[in-house]
Amino acid sequence: MKQFFRRAFGIALLVCMVGPVFAQKKVTIKLASLVPENTPWGAALNRMAQDWAKATNDEVVLVIYHNGVAGSERDVLRKLKQNQIQAAIFSSTGMSAIAPEIMTVSCPFLIRNDDELDLVLNALKGDLEQRINDRGFFTLAWARAGWVKFFSKAPVFLPVDLKRQKLGTASDQPELMQAFKSMGYNMVPVELTDVLIALNGGMIDAVYQSPVAVGGYQIFGVAKNMASINIAPFMGSIILNQRAWRSIPDTYKPKLLEITRKMEKELDTSILKLESDAVVTMSAYGLVINQVSPAQAQIWYTDVERAIPNLLGTTFDKEIYGKIETILRDYRSGR
Repeated sequence: MKQFFRRAFGIALLVCMVGPVFAQKKVTIKLASLVPENTPWGAALNRMAQDWAKATNDEVVLVIYHNGVAGSERDVLRKLKQNQIQAAIFSSTGMSAIAPEIMTVSCPFLIRNDDELDLVLNALKGDLEQRINDRGFFTLAWARAGWVKFFSKAPVFLPVDLKRQKLGTASDQPELMQAFKSMGYNMVPVELTDVLIALNGGMIDAVYQSPVAVGGYQIFGVAKNMASINIAPFMGSIILNQRAWRSIPDTYKPKLLEITRKMEKELDTSILKLESDAVVTMSAYGLVINQVSPAQAQIWYTDVERAIPNLLGTTFDKEIYGKIETILRDYRSGR
């Protein structure tokens, strides 16, 4: 009997000693977002944090740092690599800092509408995600952030109209700057937060930017013209570092991905509405939409096509460009 109790006590003691070693440690993931909290992105991130906590019995906690409090995309990427934060929202620019090939998706006038963007993403998203993942990260979700448009003081219908004006561009978008510069545009580096000052001071006459950003920064008050033509899709993504992804128990990962992919679809719908509403609101306050005709649009496309050979392999990835071009050529020829 004594031997039995000694053995039982030994087993109990072992369980007490080993138990804490195998007890699941709470995983806290700090996610940085440049996007204001009172936007569809901000609301979706808050819901995602709640859903992740519920799906993991509060074992995976997502802490959101909205409104750019963690710094610029460049700052956030550095902190992500150092594990000071574990996840972040990135735009096309931020994603291309991880995998430069991704900027090819934003090559001017390559992808021209939502249907074409759907085709390209359905075909290439896995490849692009893998390129990010191979560099020490994990792509949780993609979402559209609208279309980049030209906003200008004087009306713009054709390339020659814009080439007469000084075109402002963000300094962290060297690929797009180089692309437009090679086509003969007068490029002036200026940060988004300084665009309104630059427009008022005559430093620049036009910008290419998301309508949502133009509305938010009141840029349309000076650059009162918006060309209707889509320049390029503006993308967003949620990216973790691999250390954070590995820290999440495997049993929870499928459910967390399911939650995130659902959010991805909801964001696509809400962002498109947000962009449409922004244009309607700006129009009510004086924005003029310059309707570019199909014939005029073709002049833009021809202009950029002449420049592309010199941009492939340097500004844009030749392999990705070729894949996108093939997808779109087959699609357009079948219409």
